[in-house]
Amino acid sequence: MSFQSGQATEFREKDGVAVLSRAFRKVGRPVALVPLGAGIHAGHLAMVRAAKRIPTAIVIVAVEEGVDISPLKEEQVDAVFFYNEEILWPHGQRTLVQPPSHQMEDARGLALELTERVALVNMVQPSDVFFGEKDFELLIATQHAFNDLHISSRIHGVPTVRMPDGLAISLRNTTVSEAAHDQALVLSAALTAGAYAAEDGAEKVIEVATSVLTAAGITPEYLELRGLDLGQAPVEGNARLFIAAEVGGVRLIDNAGVPVGIGFRNLGEQE
Repeated sequence: MSFQSGQATEFREKDGVAVLSRAFRKVGRPVALVPLGAGIHAGHLAMVRAAKRIPTAIVIVAVEEGVDISPLKEEQVDAVFFYNEEILWPHGQRTLVQPPSHQMEDARGLALELTERVALVNMVQPSDVFFGEKDFELLIATQHAFNDLHISSRIHGVPTVRMPDGLAISLRNTTVSEAAHDQALVLSAALTAGAYAAEDGAEKVIEVATSVLTAAGITPEYLELRGLDLGQAPVEGNARLFIAAEVGGVRLIDNAGVPVGIGFRNLGEQE
């Protein structure tokens, strides 16, 4: 197969994309992998653009078979790797990469997504790999797995892309009905309110975020403030506020950074 940079060359065999990656890494060119999965939206394209900012990088995007890649062609990515379960696990999936037991999301679902990420990275062997912060818990679990399993690829987190009204752009959020849209906005509003109460400490963050949800009639599945490593939130320092709730019959998740005990007004002084 002939390869030309910026032409979204398609690969459907793992050996072909692995050969491409090794060839460029051998001559010192970075290889950036962007795993997108089952669809492409603005948040995904933000990851692609972040990958393209690495000087001289070859950008490989991994998508599930059947995804419309016309947006990737417009972005002039270098290669697109189409995959499915048979390509990932030709003998069936016999192994799970299991994150620790303190996770907020469903343990098996998180393990399945983490295992897929590890499999894709081992197939492509990139120097750099890009993931969105929308699934922050999965992002941290991936970082831990790479460290513990000695996977040398560098992980880059890309901030969540949001609509002007604050709603995070994701495939799941697109399934929320128009009638439930305003209620879905309450999740990001609660995160924002909680974050802006950060100067008064962790308890105040949870209190304020909960009050926003309660006023909108939303009972969250969880609302948790944790450290950036997903452990206990610090008394003072950077943390992450996580939320999950069912809105209009759709389970939504979101998260935001929180400067606990510092507050946004004091960030400049802290730095």
